[in-house]
Amino acid sequence: MALARRLLLAALAAPAVARAQGWAPDRSITLLHGFGPGGAADTICRILAPPLAEALGRPVVVEPRPGAGGNIGSAALARAAPDGHTLGLLTGSHGVAAAFGRAAGFDPVDSFAWISVALRYAFVLVARADGPYRDLGALVAAARARPGAVQYGTLGPGSSHHLTGELFSAAAGIEMAQVPYRSDVAGLGGVLGGELPLMVSTSVGAMGLLQDPKLRGLAVTADRRSLRFPAIPTVAESGFPGFRSYTWAGLAAPAGTPAPVVATVHAALLRALAQPAVRTKLEELTDGEVDPSAPPATRALVLAEIAAWRGLIAARGLSAD
Repeated sequence: MALARRLLLAALAAPAVARAQGWAPDRSITLLHGFGPGGAADTICRILAPPLAEALGRPVVVEPRPGAGGNIGSAALARAAPDGHTLGLLTGSHGVAAAFGRAAGFDPVDSFAWISVALRYAFVLVARADGPYRDLGALVAAARARPGAVQYGTLGPGSSHHLTGELFSAAAGIEMAQVPYRSDVAGLGGVLGGELPLMVSTSVGAMGLLQDPKLRGLAVTADRRSLRFPAIPTVAESGFPGFRSYTWAGLAAPAGTPAPVVATVHAALLRALAQPAVRTKLEELTDGEVDPSAPPATRALVLAEIAAWRGLIAARGLSAD
């Protein structure tokens, strides 16, 4: 009886972060994402769920809705009740899908109340260590000598990996041919097995295998060197000043979610990200950086990314098919 009473009192007593914003949830919160269990998005959600639950005073239950490059999860979030009890972790893939016109059944910007970016992380160009490309200069020279002959692995047409490869090709003035794989690990396995010479991988997907001496990181697409692999140069310092390509993960709610709810969740996320253990886990997982943003800035980021990717798609005549 005493235990039940303590649990009831704990449930009724919203923490300070929720009370201060004028809203507190009255039941558990679902945190959706659009990718498979055990992947990067799922792991990020499971790192964030406990501190969010602590800040909001209710359990946060992670619910994967995989499929269509994250669009199934995005669509489910857009359809949810705008009452703060359903949140979503959206990623850079959301903007890529929108740029290709694949946001079916929802508006990629206006169907959501944007809360904050949680973190951002980059890509890395990975080659076989005993292959012909010891650095970006050798890769570019080979691609210029034989336009279209150099192959690189991606997660398929219309993926963030694909667009990052095309962005680099545009910057270098070269043409390369993409080879689709089902995952970063599969593509990197293809490089190790000699199926192709090069892979554009996320930092998340490449970190484990970059420790294999048979692989060489040619360059990272961030504007700073990797903390885990500081010997790998950036694309920008390898002869392409200003080059950068990131993906990101952040929180959103359904459009129409009241402003006090958005403010409460935003404050809870900031509190979670301020915890050293949470920050360290996220940055070690992704080799990225925690980089929270205000709701208007988050919406502006998504709009800017969609516009930039659409420009690249049009300029290079790309297709997601």
